[in-house]
Amino acid sequence: MLECLIIGDSIAVGTKMFASHCELQGKGGINSWQFNRMYKGSFYADTVIISLGTNDHKGVKTYDELFEMRQRVGAKNVFWVLPHGNLNSPQNLPIDQIQKIVTNLAEYYGDTVLPINSVQPDNIHPSWAGYKDIVERTK
Repeated sequence: MLECLIIGDSIAVGTKMFASHCELQGKGGINSWQFNRMYKGSFYADTVIISLGTNDHKGVKTYDELFEMRQRVGAKNVFWVLPHGNLNSPQNLPIDQIQKIVTNLAEYYGDTVLPINSVQPDNIHPSWAGYKDIVERTK
């Protein structure tokens, strides 16, 4: 079994840069629906770090997609990176709705939610210190 697996979007890709001990299954810019279509199968590791939801829009059934993905995770420790922000666009879900979905799913499964403590100027992605902080909190 893998020691660590990071799954998700560009925040997952950035987190991998500071977690050389982890494998990555993810791609920048994808939403939850796209992730489930691109990455089928199960995700097994001692630790799984999930970053999804930031790129979801009103056409994505975020709760359903994240629930489907989480059912395929088998891990001792599961961490959700709490989306901090998204592009301010009429078609995007408000970030507070996405945060509530992530928090509710994490609570349902007994997972840990990791808020992003330091962000880049885009108010979406963690700063370099923010990425390091995420990885430190998963050890």
